[in-house]
Amino acid sequence: MNTLAIIIFYTFLITLCVWVAVFFVFLKKHLLDKIIMPLVSLSAGVLMGGAFLHLMLEALEKISASSLFSIFLASFAGFFFIEKLIYWRHCHKEECSVHTFGYMNLIGDSIHNFIDGLIIASAFIVDFRLGLTTTLAIAMHEIPQEISDYGVLIYAGIKPKIALLINYLVSLTVVLGGIIGYFTFSSYLHNIVPYLLPFAAGGFTYIAASDLIPEIRKEANFNKTIKTFLIFISGLLIMYLIK
Repeated sequence: MNTLAIIIFYTFLITLCVWVAVFFVFLKKHLLDKIIMPLVSLSAGVLMGGAFLHLMLEALEKISASSLFSIFLASFAGFFFIEKLIYWRHCHKEECSVHTFGYMNLIGDSIHNFIDGLIIASAFIVDFRLGLTTTLAIAMHEIPQEISDYGVLIYAGIKPKIALLINYLVSLTVVLGGIIGYFTFSSYLHNIVPYLLPFAAGGFTYIAASDLIPEIRKEANFNKTIKTFLIFISGLLIMYLIK
């Protein structure tokens, strides 16, 4: 099996992580309602942890702090602008049935998955064993990420089965990243990836800080507030432990 076929095979395996969330589709509505806020809390923790404990740290090894934070802030502002643009286009005259942060999450997740594909491709090009360990590490990262992404889409107002399908289609960008990585890594790709990382981090941070955490803060019950906060911290810890 040549290197390209290996890269396609293992990036395709990564897309299967989406189906870890499949059992949520079959939950009864009253059970689904109970786990929505915990999923939102977990999503916020995983997104923040992924942005600062993975993407930003990895980028900092390759580019200057000045470039890193400039791209991060530009991305954050860009996602804010896109969200306002989508809101104005679709929701300024009537109540919007799908919250705009659902769209934002899809954009950020697409970039993130694409970068994962680039990383897997570069690893397999260097060494097969390195490619295997890299794929395993990314899979461990993707499982909590995909569960949280599913939670974001559900909370955004997308129907469960549609959310699962959309989430899987977005996950296929990891395969695209792998293919593009195979054909371009040897020339200049390794110089581009570090700049894409803070861009994705800015998007994830915007979604968590602007859309998800404010929803968590609306909880008035003290006991539920403590539980959602601990779940948020759990999301951070998960991303720290798989760092």
